[in-house]
Parts: sequence; C-alpha cells; structure tokens
Amino acid sequence: MSKLLRHDPEDLQIDKEGYVSVEKLINKTDINKEGLDWIVNNNNKKRFSYNSDGSKIRANQGHNGKLKVVIKMDEAPRIENLYHGTAAENVESIMKSGLIPGKRTHVHLSKDEETAQQVGSRHSKNVVILKIDSARMRGDGVKIWLSKNEVHLTDFVDPKYISIQ
Repeated sequence: MSKLLRHDPEDLQIDKEGYVSVEKLINKTDINKEGLDWIVNNNNKKRFSYNSDGSKIRANQGHNGKLKVVIKMDEAPRIENLYHGTAAENVESIMKSGLIPGKRTHVHLSKDEETAQQVGSRHSKNVVILKIDSARMRGDGVKIWLSKNEVHLTDFVDPKYISIQ
C-alpha cells in the first residue's frame, strides 16, 4: 500500500493532493475497508489519511517527486534544532552540497535524535546524526512545514545549517 500511495500508483489515478479512490485501492490490493481503517488509525507513523468523506486515501508525506503531489501543510512550529539520520558514507557529500530531497518531494527532518536514528537505521547500520539549525533556517526565510504525521519537511538544507551531532 505504501508503494502504491507514495512511489508507484501503477494504474491507480493519483490526484494532485496524493489521493486515490478507496474503492480502487481495495480492488487493487487484498486489503478490505476494515483493514484500511485499521491501517489509517493504527500505523505507528500515521502515514495515511482519508479525505473528508472517506472516499479517498493518501500517504501524508514521502511521495516520489515524479508524482508531482502537492499536499497543503502548515508551517512547523519554531524549534531550535531538527535532526537527520544518514549513512556515514553520505556525510561528506551532505556537508558539501546540503540535504536535497533526492527522489522525494521534500527533505525529511526529525524533531529528536532518537527518531533520526531510527530513520537512518533503515538505510544503514552506520548512522550519523546531523543536527540542523532550524531556528537559523527560519530566520533566513527558509520554510519548514509539518506533515500530518509530524515529519518536518523542507525543500533543501544548506550545509551552513548542518553540523554533525
């Protein structure tokens, strides 16, 4: 389901806000409506949500940039620092070029080191935690949004805001 809603909807029509028809998703997968309800309500990352009438479902963030999904989000509350967990082999490049979205629509940042460690460990056993001076970013006019599932998102993190934790 995550693959279909975030990366490759195959023949499902995904709208500009990332929604697909619940009925069509059910027909495409072996998940029934009760199963979808359970996933939406119990996913530990709160990754999915329904539209207002429950006829459509989407991933709240993490979409492949090719999908051109634009989800309206509020600006994140002001936090002094955010964090990003990455593989050790990426650090040199990040410190030169900054954090870029890669295949996603935004750079994902965590509100604490623990979460950044968990995220980074999905990609590498040798995780380095980067500390992001989000207060300075905001002071310089850089937008940081908060997704529905509380992931901090931005378009790019310049190396001047990054330090190794």
